[in-house]
Amino acid sequence: MKVAACVLCLAGFAAAQPLPSLKQATETEAGALTDDIRRISMELWKLSETGLKERRSSELLMEYLERQGFRVERDVAGMPTAFIASYGSGRPIIGILAEYDALPGVGNQPVPRRAPRDDGVTSGHGCGHNLFAAGSVAAAVAIRRVMEKHGLAGTVRLYGTPAEETLIGKVYMAKEGVFDDLDAALEWHPSTKTKVRNQPGRAMNNFEVEFFGQAAHAAADPWNGRSALDAVEMMDYGVNLMREHVKPTARIHYVIPNGGEAPNVVPEYAKVWYYVRDVDRPAVEGEYDWILKIAEGAALATRTTHKVHLIAGVHEYNLNRPLQEAMQKNLEAVGPPRFTDEEQTFAKKLQEFLKVETKGFDTKLYPLKPEPEPVEGGSTDVAEVSYIVPTVGLQVTTAAADIPWHSWATTACHGTEAGVKGAVVAAKVLGLTGIDLLTDAALREKAKAFFLEKTGGKPYESPIPKDQKPPLP
Repeated sequence: MKVAACVLCLAGFAAAQPLPSLKQATETEAGALTDDIRRISMELWKLSETGLKERRSSELLMEYLERQGFRVERDVAGMPTAFIASYGSGRPIIGILAEYDALPGVGNQPVPRRAPRDDGVTSGHGCGHNLFAAGSVAAAVAIRRVMEKHGLAGTVRLYGTPAEETLIGKVYMAKEGVFDDLDAALEWHPSTKTKVRNQPGRAMNNFEVEFFGQAAHAAADPWNGRSALDAVEMMDYGVNLMREHVKPTARIHYVIPNGGEAPNVVPEYAKVWYYVRDVDRPAVEGEYDWILKIAEGAALATRTTHKVHLIAGVHEYNLNRPLQEAMQKNLEAVGPPRFTDEEQTFAKKLQEFLKVETKGFDTKLYPLKPEPEPVEGGSTDVAEVSYIVPTVGLQVTTAAADIPWHSWATTACHGTEAGVKGAVVAAKVLGLTGIDLLTDAALREKAKAFFLEKTGGKPYESPIPKDQKPPLP
């Protein structure tokens, strides 16, 4: 309790310090966009379009940015829902990342209990990308307005990046080189805490394995059949035995999108979809190779054939300490979201429904620790950007503490005013950090030097094949 109180005191002290005039102007502009953040985030929440199908969502964002004076490039990197919105010219060039895809099967009304939507929409923003998009767009607009009013040189770009949940959008955009000329990139993510990102997450491969057998009558002449489903099940069994012998940092999970059509027909086709994650690319590649050998063995054992399709691959996040420290100062200046008693009651009712401790929304602002924190959570395609340019991000409280992420419960939170408050905080912090990068050459140089030291100056190499196209639906 004493530590938490101290953190809050420090945050309050920092927030009381006067900001330089350009940053004051940026925070004011971002705050003035609160109504737009609310409108955009709630419209995206209603749409809840899943990866690479976010046509109305991306169009909503592009039209808004065009009205705000941005030049918009559509259909980026072969993806109809990817875009780049730019304002200004010349260097420095600052990128802000936006995501807007939803998750399948986690739709819910914005209420503190399980309640499917009345309109029948079953997908939902269980990761809060509706807020992510709205907050990032508002940050770009706030920076643009300050640039115009104060005659600041440089370029601000808002990158509309689809299909983050399947780690596709930024992977294929990175492969096409759309981030190569940036001086720095900024991002944020909804969360149950408010802090600058300081842990690298996990590298990952996203891949499918298809098996091809021979159909036959499952009762009359099964000896004439070769079951592709048997091959999937044998592969899955082998991978589940493998789990005993991988390090605790590994995460392997799968679903079976196609396991046959009818019980009385030996399945001639079946498909399994895998994610394999670990602390870095070498670890992931080692486990991936092992799993491919298991798939090969399953095909041999069942007398089927198989084909592997690597959909996407990402690195772990490449943290940049100079940018983290700059963003932490801005986060402390802005402060965490402040929730009303009614909003806290909503969160506690939700926690009670889920049978977790009724803490409500976390209102603390966490300090930036001296060293990177241990790996936790999943993976992000932001990592690919972080291996091309210096990149920094933060997370802001938008959902009740300790509730399951990627669930109907987080979808419910992200459709409320409490979620909007988190997006407003993010817009302000991203805006202030963007102004730092536009006006502070020394910060850009420190970030670049730190980046080059960590990467050894090695050019970015995409984990996916050079000629591979995005897996459009």
